[in-house]
Amino acid sequence: MKPLVRVLSLNQMSYQKTYNIQMQVMAKIKELLNKGINSVTDNTLILVEHKPVYTIGIRSKPYEDPLLERRLRTLGADFVHTNRGGLITFHGLGQLVAYPILYLPSFDLNNSIKCYVRRLESTIIDLCKEFGVKSSTMDGLPGVWVANDRKIAAIGIHCSQYVTCHGIAINCNVDLKWFQEIIPCGITDKTVTSLSNELKRDVNINEVMPKLLKSFQTNFNCNFQ
Repeated sequence: MKPLVRVLSLNQMSYQKTYNIQMQVMAKIKELLNKGINSVTDNTLILVEHKPVYTIGIRSKPYEDPLLERRLRTLGADFVHTNRGGLITFHGLGQLVAYPILYLPSFDLNNSIKCYVRRLESTIIDLCKEFGVKSSTMDGLPGVWVANDRKIAAIGIHCSQYVTCHGIAINCNVDLKWFQEIIPCGITDKTVTSLSNELKRDVNINEVMPKLLKSFQTNFNCNFQ
């Protein structure tokens, strides 16, 4: 039987409020596991569009500068420290963010975080293919890329007791100027792109969301509640 995944669409919501919801879902799954209940029914895929925010991951040392945080906040963005992997990135309007809160043993992933990340990458690549945009991964560099030099989607995850949180961010019609204020994910010789930028037309989140759900369902071999 295919695992069930609940889809929770939060529309537009601040990063911190969404993070709190992630932690609540994650805690509920862990509580059941700690009671010896391994039949997880709370696997959840959160879909959201964030208000402008810069976030830094566990490798935050290069960005622990009050002047940097103050400068980014003056742009009208929030600034949040997180427990995900990766360095600094931006989330904002026009970017579809997906947070899978999954118990890995529920899925055919060999309980492997590396395999989980590969499935996330495949989900994004298949999504881009639906729009006629050829994308791929790059050795040693996180995320999904177009033409090996333009990042179209970011990936940053956290996993505890085989329960995942954080996830992927797909640039639909986000204002790319926000990324010019930072070095996204610490990569200095690459740029950031979006589906709209690649296709030379407006591609909004409502157009992308059903294709993302289709791709996720295929790559994770699951059913949606």
